[in-house]
Amino acid sequence: MPAVPNAGVGTTAEKLARLEAMRRQARLGGGERRIEQQHTRGKLTARERLDLLLDPDTFQELDALVMHRATDFGLAEERYLGDGVVTGWGRVDGRPVAVFSQDFTIFGGSLSEAYGEKICKIMDLATRTGMPIVGLNDSGGARIQEGVVSLGAYAEIFLRNTLASGVVPQISAIMGPCAGGAVYSPAITDFTFMVKGSSFMFVTGPDVVKTVTHEVVDFEQLGGAMVHNTTSGVAHFATDDEVSCLQQVRRLLSFLPSNNVDEVPRLATDDPPERADQALDSIVPDEPTRAYDMQRVIRSVLDDGDFMEVMEHFAQNIVVGFGRLGGRSVGVVAQQPSALAGVLDINSSVKGARFVRFCDCFNIPLVTFVDVPGFLPGVGQEHGGIIRHGAKLLYAYCEATVPKLTVITRKAYGGAYDVMSSKHIRGDVNYAWPTAEIAVMGPEGAVNVVFRDQIAKADDVEATRQRLTAEYRERFANPYAAAARGYVDEVILPRETRRKLIASLELVRTKRDANPPKKHGNIPL
Repeated sequence: MPAVPNAGVGTTAEKLARLEAMRRQARLGGGERRIEQQHTRGKLTARERLDLLLDPDTFQELDALVMHRATDFGLAEERYLGDGVVTGWGRVDGRPVAVFSQDFTIFGGSLSEAYGEKICKIMDLATRTGMPIVGLNDSGGARIQEGVVSLGAYAEIFLRNTLASGVVPQISAIMGPCAGGAVYSPAITDFTFMVKGSSFMFVTGPDVVKTVTHEVVDFEQLGGAMVHNTTSGVAHFATDDEVSCLQQVRRLLSFLPSNNVDEVPRLATDDPPERADQALDSIVPDEPTRAYDMQRVIRSVLDDGDFMEVMEHFAQNIVVGFGRLGGRSVGVVAQQPSALAGVLDINSSVKGARFVRFCDCFNIPLVTFVDVPGFLPGVGQEHGGIIRHGAKLLYAYCEATVPKLTVITRKAYGGAYDVMSSKHIRGDVNYAWPTAEIAVMGPEGAVNVVFRDQIAKADDVEATRQRLTAEYRERFANPYAAAARGYVDEVILPRETRRKLIASLELVRTKRDANPPKKHGNIPL
């Protein structure tokens, strides 16, 4: 669409009619034919997505009349109002949220100088006013016809992603292709959603991969939703379709404060704080090697059993996500005994560290459920840097100044006990169930180390090992030695967990803690 002719000429009525016509044209994006093509692919348009994301009739569009400035390669003759991205703000559950939605019907959603300036403008506004930023990505990448100018526009966006990090929550929803340098904006944001079968992320596409490495792979195998949710850890959520994706974005926002100085949202609940779940008293098996489902514990304790798990398909030996206690949002971190016995490895350490740091950025209290046998042994883990990656989780917990509540349900062995929000790294209130085992290592391993000579000299080696193991278990595999030293504040009945956590959360709500003055720490990346 060319620039509007005679925009300043005519009567008042004609000027008003001209503006209305321009607005209608902007709403059509690349035109009805391209909108139909988008629908044929099973995808919504940029504006339809915003209608689903935001509360009805709250969207306030900015820069709807912006057009690209390039004139080479035929671009002078093909111009569209809005230039491939819809930007503005609206409300989600009544709270303001900044948004941009890339429009694939205009030049395949490719990014130009003007397009980038629109995104930067709304991001700057969000950072100044304390609004979360939600980006809906559906783009073929940089607009090749604009050359280095489009690359510069991407860099401007990356800078703002970085400066906004820890100031306002940033959420990316990948609704179509996201390739090349474009992937680094979602990578910097706090949470990334992907839609199965229609969204893709990769630095280089299948053709380049084939040329360089001779590997044959399709879009889904290279950068589809489930690849990034299960293998790479790039994405945090995978949904079946765009409608459910946008509903889940709204749900996530309900747990988050709007910025780093606001308090967490508090929603009314009919779930009584004193509710006790008798089933928790028997959920931990008597056999120390038998698994149980930590999700059952988490959902029993949280308000109305409502838990929004983050990265549920990746590093399943640790569980992270959001819920509420007494109406207040909390972040939950927990081992999952039914996956790798809940051991900490490289992926689970990184997953947990990232989540803990997000919660600390935005004043979201942390509730940690501990059942950890230690760090995963093996050459692959050691050579892969388990020391460095495990230190990330330790660093994150040490650095966090938000309220930190901890419940040890069963195993808390070795250095992993220290890492998981222990009293020694500023845990505020630390509970243990009677089934908790807090020790340097498991009884069997400890006996084999401490009593190696005695066992070797015994007439009945196995009977001696079993006797010493039983003695060690009786003395150390319980929470009372730790409680005697104040490392555990109280040993509680499992059924009391919800009541105790809600009371403690109210107590530490006004907690004041700080780290030494510095530009920033040097987390072991």
